[in-house]
Amino acid sequence: MDSILLNPPISSLKLPSKLTTYTFSSQSLFKPSTVVNSKTVQFPVLISATLQNQEEKQSEIVEAETQFEDYNQDESYGEVSKILASRKASDPDDDGDGTRVRMEYLIEWKDDHAPTWVPSEYIADDVIAEYETPWWMAARKADESALKELIDGDYGRDVNAVDDDGRTALLFVAGLGSEPCVRILAEAGADLDYRDKSGGLTALHMAAGYVRPGVVKVLVESGADPEVEDDRGRTPLELARDILKVTPKMQFVKRLGLESVINILEGEIFEYAEVQEIMERRGKGDKLEYLIKWKDGGDNEWVKAGFVAEDLVKDFEAGLEYGVAECILDSKELEGKKEYLVKWTDIDEATWEPEENVDPILIQVFEEGKQQKEIIS
Repeated sequence: MDSILLNPPISSLKLPSKLTTYTFSSQSLFKPSTVVNSKTVQFPVLISATLQNQEEKQSEIVEAETQFEDYNQDESYGEVSKILASRKASDPDDDGDGTRVRMEYLIEWKDDHAPTWVPSEYIADDVIAEYETPWWMAARKADESALKELIDGDYGRDVNAVDDDGRTALLFVAGLGSEPCVRILAEAGADLDYRDKSGGLTALHMAAGYVRPGVVKVLVESGADPEVEDDRGRTPLELARDILKVTPKMQFVKRLGLESVINILEGEIFEYAEVQEIMERRGKGDKLEYLIKWKDGGDNEWVKAGFVAEDLVKDFEAGLEYGVAECILDSKELEGKKEYLVKWTDIDEATWEPEENVDPILIQVFEEGKQQKEIIS
């Protein structure tokens, strides 16, 4: 019988069950020789603390939002004293095909009128600039103390505020590589998976693209989703692989940084699992997928061809029959080539297989056992 082992412990992984200018490469991705599987979060203590801080900050914002009234165009207001807080609000887009983001500000009036939430379009540009400029300067300079002071001031600031290009402070500090600033914003309730408007990039994309492994680690520890895709369909991991592919070998530091980013993201996303067999295929080109049967009994899953080990695909396309080996019973040498008598878990009859079709780990176990027997005898 033409058979091949499909359960080497390192050849397959399991599929998931479920600042200013961007200069990332647009080349095609590396095709990993593995299949992948989402892991459970590895940092429950840190994420729990972060989420608690986010919830506390959110409750403060909600309290501020409910404590004060919204702007009424028919009502008479006095002169603006200053802006106390900000919040983001989304309205239907003018052409109905999406949403546009606008800001609202909590205005303190010079008369006795209670503070009021006012849409940005009704506020003078210089008043908004006086409030917003320190925030964006702190973000673009990754100024840790300034960010913290602004977040803690007055009734609180919307840390998810967006600039004219649809980017948040977190995107800036992630690209700049500031781990302290990323932590401050994450603890203050920043949207870790927010996608910018010019390419769908998240903070993880920024950190990966600008080769900031420390920030990548902080973001995943804080709960950022490493599988969010940009507008080109690339996850942060795929983006890092893409850039590594086109980075010249003489740029050692950059390549080492990218490899570190890749290792962190792989450690967060992937876990090893053994493939029993490839069942079917469907689609063509970029849409090509294989139906994978897992040895651990998990549900069969359709896996993108780019994530399936090349040797597994090659064997399936060649029409080789799959089998799951239990152990090796015997060996022999025929015309200078070794063969092994393999016992299968799903077939009663053991069969002789050439060495190249047998799991090297099983061969090692068999040979070591054989040597021990010879020593004893």
